[in-house]
Amino acid sequence: MIQEEILRLKKEKDAVILAHYYVAPEVQEMADYIGDSFFLSKKAVELKEKIIVFCGVEFMGESAKMLNPDKKVLMPDLTADCPMAHMVTKETVDEARAKYDDLAVVCYVNSTAEIKSWSDVCVTSANAVKIVKKLPQKNILFIPDKNLAHFVAANAPEKNFIYNDGYCPRHEFMDAKEIAELKAEHPDAEVLVHPECNADIIKQADYVGSTSGIINYAAESKNKKFIIGTVKGVIYELLDRRPDAEFYFPKTEPICVNMAKITLEKLRDVLLSEDKEVMLPPEDINEKAKLTLERMLEYAK
Repeated sequence: MIQEEILRLKKEKDAVILAHYYVAPEVQEMADYIGDSFFLSKKAVELKEKIIVFCGVEFMGESAKMLNPDKKVLMPDLTADCPMAHMVTKETVDEARAKYDDLAVVCYVNSTAEIKSWSDVCVTSANAVKIVKKLPQKNILFIPDKNLAHFVAANAPEKNFIYNDGYCPRHEFMDAKEIAELKAEHPDAEVLVHPECNADIIKQADYVGSTSGIINYAAESKNKKFIIGTVKGVIYELLDRRPDAEFYFPKTEPICVNMAKITLEKLRDVLLSEDKEVMLPPEDINEKAKLTLERMLEYAK
């Protein structure tokens, strides 16, 4: 049985498995730790095992490697990428730095190491508001996601935001009409959505928060019906925390095609071969990018 193989290999290789909430439920089931980007970033620096197997997309494995340069970091599929992670140019950053003296470039963790290296501090959707409020700078260039930027700006009105045009395809193109239809069908359901969603979705929400925030809200709510505006992989943890509740997703199911590349077979195979290793970025990029991650962990304490 493939699950037994994975457990045996994990023990033999002194490996630990980290999985994002968006990967398939059967993969999450095999993980030692499941979480959102912030939780997994924090967890990565605490681990004692020699090998980290990261079940997620490329930028997550890259961040884990930068925070653990002496460990072997493996990914079941190195082609699992995040389109948003590339959606900003150096020109955008340089122009903002030239225009504003009192500027912080705040980089969403959903970005490449190179983009992080252009920035001052990294954030996740779980800690972005907290960190931006702590920054001494008045002007904030938030990259790459425009939707999360607008959400943070609404919660930090004392700052002046400069917006980039990046987005997560799954959240940006979620259909507000489908959410409205679900609300009409289930008027007693609460609407919980991710801040990567577009403004028409956000307007309909009872709660806007990170993946872990959505899960915690549902776990603590007295309600028993929820409309969920994020990637469907989160259902595994939602049902685990609230087996008594009902969860509804938009008719056009929000499936991350890159997270879906992570399968049990690929997880077993990478433990066997150890061949899909995440390498450190070039030294100049690595040092600057790592600093943004370390600042994030420090500010978020």
